[in-house]
Amino acid sequence: MIQDVPPPVTPTALPEIVVTAARLPPAAADAAFSVVRIDETVLSQSSRLDEALRSVPAVSLFRRTSSAAANPTTQGISLRAIAPSGAGRTLVLLDGVPLNDPFGGWVIWSQATPESLESLDVIRGAGSGPYGAGALTGTITLRERGKGGALDVSASERGGVRAAGSASTRVGPVAVTLSGLREVSDGYVPMRGPAAGAADTPLDLDSRSAALRVDTALGQANLSVRAATWEEDRGSGLAGTRANASGHSLSATAAQAPTANGYGWRLQAWRIDSNLANSSASVTADRSTTTPANDQFKTPATGWGLNAALRRRMADFAGGRLEWELGADARFNDGETNELFTNPSGAGFTRIRRAGGETAVAGAYVDASWSAAEWLVAGGLRLDRWENTGGFRQENTLATGAILLNESDPDRSGEVVSARLAVRRDLGGGYAARAAAYSGFRPATLNELHRPFRVGNDITEANAALTPETLKGVETGLAFDRDGIRWGTSVFWNQIEDAIVNVTLGAGPATFPRAGFVPAGGVLRQRQNAGTIDAWGVELTGALDLSSAVSLNAAASWTDAEIDGGSSAAQLTGLRPAQAPEWSATAGLDWRATDRLTLALAARYESSRFDDDLNSRVLDAAVTLDARAEWAFTPNTTLWMAADNLFDEDVEVSETGTGVAGYGPPRTLSVGLRLSY
Repeated sequence: MIQDVPPPVTPTALPEIVVTAARLPPAAADAAFSVVRIDETVLSQSSRLDEALRSVPAVSLFRRTSSAAANPTTQGISLRAIAPSGAGRTLVLLDGVPLNDPFGGWVIWSQATPESLESLDVIRGAGSGPYGAGALTGTITLRERGKGGALDVSASERGGVRAAGSASTRVGPVAVTLSGLREVSDGYVPMRGPAAGAADTPLDLDSRSAALRVDTALGQANLSVRAATWEEDRGSGLAGTRANASGHSLSATAAQAPTANGYGWRLQAWRIDSNLANSSASVTADRSTTTPANDQFKTPATGWGLNAALRRRMADFAGGRLEWELGADARFNDGETNELFTNPSGAGFTRIRRAGGETAVAGAYVDASWSAAEWLVAGGLRLDRWENTGGFRQENTLATGAILLNESDPDRSGEVVSARLAVRRDLGGGYAARAAAYSGFRPATLNELHRPFRVGNDITEANAALTPETLKGVETGLAFDRDGIRWGTSVFWNQIEDAIVNVTLGAGPATFPRAGFVPAGGVLRQRQNAGTIDAWGVELTGALDLSSAVSLNAAASWTDAEIDGGSSAAQLTGLRPAQAPEWSATAGLDWRATDRLTLALAARYESSRFDDDLNSRVLDAAVTLDARAEWAFTPNTTLWMAADNLFDEDVEVSETGTGVAGYGPPRTLSVGLRLSY
């Protein structure tokens, strides 16, 4: 189910040692903030993690497109409709290890399949706190399976075949968890109707991933070593364009959970190596042909990090229970883009570019909570130092190797202080109220600092002078949970300062310094720290158990976000951030019709949003309905059928400068078999 996180129960004795993933339990402070938990029941009904997350109000996928069709560079995720971006403004952690790409910040979602997880928490707001850099609009914490197993095999329209599974077993004193995914699809064509042409091609997909985790006991602690690999190859919707994202990771974690009046700790080290190949093309006005415009043939990047935490629970402190945590973490990224560009005659590329650099961020924090009877008070303070170093951009002619551009970017650094404070009170009768204030930050990614990119005829330039964007916010909420009725409401205000925004500089056809020629119908943009974004919002959730067999759930969010571009981007002042809808809502019905048959409906609504910074490209409002039926042959064997976008709605996900819309997936029928133990 999907539920708010209640205050944890404090253990009163040393627990029996169970060999499982090395992790600290969720902190008691979490319950004072806006935290939503998604359990295995909900995850089992989704084939993609990012699609399961959309059941939470105000989770924003860039351009309304899931990982089934999204280019790797747009698989970012943000919480609350403040300013979604391809890089994402949310930190995603799998048992403490970041899944965000070291070069671009986006998330390759096939790294963690729903079958491999036991649950996850969506932490909206809450600041950087113990999570660190990147937790701007929030944090998503994933917990990998530690027992049992699941295998899901399915087939869907347009050549879709998927097999994903995860299993845990014991081998003597060692626990082993193995997870894997293989998925192929012929895809769909995003441009439809009379505007589509021969140049429009399907978004086909070939994806695979595997992970192995080994757990063992170290006295009262646990040690986990995990290795993973992944690769996605996909069409980009235009003839001659493709994208390939690949990588592998290795992590080692040792942790011991605290007892009622004792210490717990965690030590963790990790490394991620990733690569991206991504090609783009310009398209003729009638969309009949394309011309190769850019071939980003190699983008090697490495990210690595360390973190440590010491936690103590004190069973009797000032008439209540105190839990505190001291910690430190550091993350380091380096990478570069290698690409061919400039193809004026269509006969072949004439130039080559290399650009990249290094980023680093290190910080220390203290976080604590105190609870007594109906009260929970939580707070923390954090200090981070960030650095952007070794930045460069080199451009040469292919024919002679002549140097066209050779830049070295100045090193930049700074410090960021983050803090948070929250209080929660149990009012009795099933009611609980909370209030919180917090701040967080997100440094620019290597992609934003150094890599220009192209989508169709639109070009976006990098900006090595970007500084971290910071967020401060306050919120209050009220929740109720009793007699099968659950609801909650939150009101928040967030402000992002030095927001990193793609700012329009000019329109084609024209030739610009550094960027070169922009075709007709295209625009030139640059990533800039464009002033501030202010957002007020309301979030509502509700669930009702009509009987033991029928349950209803619903959620809605409203966000009023506005940019103040200041002197650097005055043309954006008063506008709404791109890709930020004002309204979003979900509703669901689950009916266990018999002991074997379960039926489910899930509806989603989203108001219109803008596809560009100038609010000139409007994506229409959309409503979709998904249906699912499950037949349980045994408690561990289930046959399921699903119809996504049941009424075949055309959901706009993009719009070109000439007004041609791109669409999300049409109605898709799937059938699958799920085995579990």
